[in-house]
Amino acid sequence: MDIDRGIRVAVDTGDTILGSEKSIHSLKLGKGKLVVVAKNSPKEIIEDVEYYSNLSDIPYYIYQGSSVDLGSVCGKPFTVATLIINDPGDSTILEDLR
Repeated sequence: MDIDRGIRVAVDTGDTILGSEKSIHSLKLGKGKLVVVAKNSPKEIIEDVEYYSNLSDIPYYIYQGSSVDLGSVCGKPFTVATLIINDPGDSTILEDLR
């Protein structure tokens, strides 16, 4: 399974949080199983995600596309810089990224 399909299936069938502020807030609380950050996200957001995911021991993945691409993969008509996967649903993305 490729990463794009894994993200889409997780968004459609699982429990995800879209948006940098909500994602970083969840990381601070130690919630989530995987964080996905768009490659073109602002440097501060990437640094915050790296810092809090290391503190919370939650893996993060730098998505190689832009936030526009990530929004499209999620099936949303807007940009998505960051998303947290709380429950992957039918997606195997957690296993695919190990």
